Amino acid sequence: MRVQQQPAFILHQRHYSETSLLLDAFTPNYGRIGLIAKGARRPRSRLQGILRPFQPLLIGWSGRGELAVLTGAETEGPDFAIDRQALYCGFYMNELLMRLLHRHDPHEALYTCYRSSLSALRADKTNEAILRVFEKHLLREIGYGLVLDHDIGDNSAIRADALYDYIPERGPVRVANPDLNTRHKGIRLRGASLLALANETLDDLTTLREAKNLMRTILTRHLGDKPLYSRRLFYATTAPTVAGIERKVNT
Repeated sequence: MRVQQQPAFILHQRHYSETSLLLDAFTPNYGRIGLIAKGARRPRSRLQGILRPFQPLLIGWSGRGELAVLTGAETEGPDFAIDRQALYCGFYMNELLMRLLHRHDPHEALYTCYRSSLSALRADKTNEAILRVFEKHLLREIGYGLVLDHDIGDNSAIRADALYDYIPERGPVRVANPDLNTRHKGIRLRGASLLALANETLDDLTTLREAKNLMRTILTRHLGDKPLYSRRLFYATTAPTVAGIERKVNT
């Protein structure tokens, strides 16, 4: 198989032999693919400096199976110049894609969401809402979309002023007596937070906190016991600052 001029982002790269690279790339029409970039590390290679995360590319490759051979790559416009905390958010999204997407499984809508999320990340802003929306789209694309609009118990519409227990793999059930100190049956959150996540209008701290708790719990079930490296790296490098701002998320 030979493919040319396919839009792509590099999710991850590592050295291979003395002069080459092993790449994981994300494309709209072919999904996540593995590539060998032969000679890409040579000083005079025309690929020097462009096979990096967050740089929109047009790439070509040949071959089948788990690893194909990169036959060409060129930039498709400027890179998404994200830095500081936004950079960790980008690496977090890359790691989720690496961990949760099967190779050669196309996700055109998710590719569009990923690209728009990169565009929205800013170093001087809280990017939590962007990550929660991306996580929601990712879960839907891999077949584990969240129920956010109705109670799975009686099929009634979610009420903003009600309290719910979100049962993983099923959905939200309204808490009948929220004033009683009853044991949680799932992830407890307000109906307002469910609706905000459904409408992608996460604009207050309580909603952001509840959405983060929900998404982290659900994602952990699919990621398994292996921790996310990007999350550890973020907290290791920003812990003093994060503690001073109520640990306003990024991952």
